[in-house]
Amino acid sequence: MKLKIATATIAALAGSTAFAGGHLTEVTFGTNWVAQAEHGGYYQAIADGTYEACGLSVTIAPGGPQVNNRAQMLAGKIDFHMGGNLLQAFSAAKEGIPMKVVAAHFQKEPQVLLSHPGKASSFEDLKNLETLIIGDNGFQSFYQWMMADYGFDAEKRVPYTFNPAPFIANENSAQQGYITSEPFAIEREGGFAPDIWLLADAGFTTYATTVETMQSTIDESPEVVKCFVEGSAIGWANYLYGDPSAANALIQADNTDMSDEQIAFSIEKMKEYGIVDSGDALEAGIGAMTAETIEGFYNKMVEVGVVEAGLDIASIYSTEFSNTGVALGVKASLMSN
Repeated sequence: MKLKIATATIAALAGSTAFAGGHLTEVTFGTNWVAQAEHGGYYQAIADGTYEACGLSVTIAPGGPQVNNRAQMLAGKIDFHMGGNLLQAFSAAKEGIPMKVVAAHFQKEPQVLLSHPGKASSFEDLKNLETLIIGDNGFQSFYQWMMADYGFDAEKRVPYTFNPAPFIANENSAQQGYITSEPFAIEREGGFAPDIWLLADAGFTTYATTVETMQSTIDESPEVVKCFVEGSAIGWANYLYGDPSAANALIQADNTDMSDEQIAFSIEKMKEYGIVDSGDALEAGIGAMTAETIEGFYNKMVEVGVVEAGLDIASIYSTEFSNTGVALGVKASLMSN
């Protein structure tokens, strides 16, 4: 398996090189949270030599509650940053920050609402529950869309404190979460598997787990951006469809609290719900983006009052590096065996 992955990787990256005089170019990628399976493709590209195949030595700088890796990128201290969803990029457009989203490795936002088994028959039916446990950021973003498009009630919302106990105790409630995390915790702590309602499948059509970099990096080192974006896409294909064990070992080295069971659950849910590999990625490859999706989500957020109209959205993304389809052959090779 390792030989097959390496061979496919080298073939896919042929002609994409960031070598300078035969030396590896050192870059740092800052994530937006502690190491986890949701970062697996990047760790995989380190573990199996994918980044090295096109000339990069990549260091992953994990994020966390006390870490602001986006500020580090804006200050020129790291090269790439893992964004959340497109709302952060829209904010950059508003502020005139010269950065660009150059890939989106999650085709779907992994945000979900969770309900007790059988208590809701559809996403819209969740609005009939007595309590909706939503954090402040969620209330200011996706919940505004839920109220506008589905008629959810602001009065039913109570703050989410990242403690599942209130939800577990109240069968007539729904709680926000990530599809890769909170359902696992509730199964462990509550003893039941909650019903899962993915916001992306209900119309919250943002990309997520984006790769951001400064415009100056694109201008000065386009070959580095190309290598990182394409190497990451191949890393994700190998992580999801090949052997992720080496990447998982690196994840657990950076986050000793991450269990084998949590990682396996996260990978299963990412594959089951098409978080990484669906939508535009099926034809243009993992990481792909389209103007239609980005501008469509922007217009939707303008309509519900989350972002202001008139922003220069075209200035904050580029599909030059993301839509090359470089990982399609890797995926096909792995899935054929």
